[in-house]
Amino acid sequence: MNRDPAASPLILGGAQAPRPALPQLPPLALYIHIPWCVRKCPYCDFNSHAASPTLPEEEYVDALLADLDQDLPAAHGRELSSIFFGGGTPSLFSAQALGRLLAGVQQRIPFASDIEITLEANPGTFEQEKFTAYRALGINRLSIGIQSFQEQKLEALGRIHSGAEAVRAADMARQAGFDNFNLDLMHGLPDQSLEDALGDLRQAIAMKPTHLSWYQLTLEPNTVFWSQPPTLPEDDILWDIQEAGQALLAEHGYAQYEVSAYAQPDRAARHNLNYWSFGDFIGIGAGAHGKLSHPDGRILRTWKTRLPKDYLNPAKPFKAGEKALDNDELPFEFLMNALRLTDGVDAALFAQRTGLELASLAEGRRQAEQSGLLQVEPSRLAATPRGQLFLNDLLQYFLI
Repeated sequence: MNRDPAASPLILGGAQAPRPALPQLPPLALYIHIPWCVRKCPYCDFNSHAASPTLPEEEYVDALLADLDQDLPAAHGRELSSIFFGGGTPSLFSAQALGRLLAGVQQRIPFASDIEITLEANPGTFEQEKFTAYRALGINRLSIGIQSFQEQKLEALGRIHSGAEAVRAADMARQAGFDNFNLDLMHGLPDQSLEDALGDLRQAIAMKPTHLSWYQLTLEPNTVFWSQPPTLPEDDILWDIQEAGQALLAEHGYAQYEVSAYAQPDRAARHNLNYWSFGDFIGIGAGAHGKLSHPDGRILRTWKTRLPKDYLNPAKPFKAGEKALDNDELPFEFLMNALRLTDGVDAALFAQRTGLELASLAEGRRQAEQSGLLQVEPSRLAATPRGQLFLNDLLQYFLI
């Protein structure tokens, strides 16, 4: 695929004060976006599109590898610590297509010996043979989009699978050799009671996933639910669900390590931990985002062309834009991620990942500590339990 890497992407961000070279570059991950779904869900604001009967697998894999070629200089000799196939529904792609893609990626960037490779999948979009083939490719972690086990709730969410299919999906994953998988589950669903929510959570725990992403449904702009909002539970019920659900997860050995992420010991998602600790990631695919550090101290946010038809058009660039983060943006950008972690991060990581002195956070830290939103702990940057609940308020102290 002939693409001009300099074909007029939008470049934002002007001159900024120089930063010292980073002491070392962060770990590097790869995000691969597969933008097609069987059907667009009414709550979904991700870059996803209803699939036609035949997907352009070959053309899209070619485009992904050409896109990666243009981002290769940003690897700066690092190996990949993790790969995440997100979407959309990546499990719509055949194992043959994903195998060719992974082989092409590995030819370009070496894989760490313990690389984590995650594939998002939805019940109803795979079968046992496909799962076994995925595992044989080296994909070693699944993230299965369940959302609910209750037929009425699944119908309200526009999901195409049944509760029984959701249960079978986890069984298939195990039989295919996946001993590490996440279940995505929502709460605060239309007309959901406390017992409904806990029933879903108990069913998920009974399937013994190593990881659970358990998060509240929110109404996002540019979705069907935004323009035609369903009746959601009242705030008191939402609070009861949150408290009771967290207690239930802890009782069964799932430790909360991030706002909506719970894991068994040593099973936290390494790819997401890299995001939240301000690591680097190359993003390829329609609408993919990336964050890339350079030895001279520059830190760039990048984003790719959103529409699949444009992404596959050789006359159009893959990159839609990039922005260099200014010094006064970095404290907020770093903490927006790091403070999502329940234990926060070592304070020294701020200078390592941004090139700025930790002292630049001093006034914001003082005010946030006085407000009771940030822990008073010189060696760590961590929100208090109250700060976790009011993270947006906490981050305001670091806006310049």
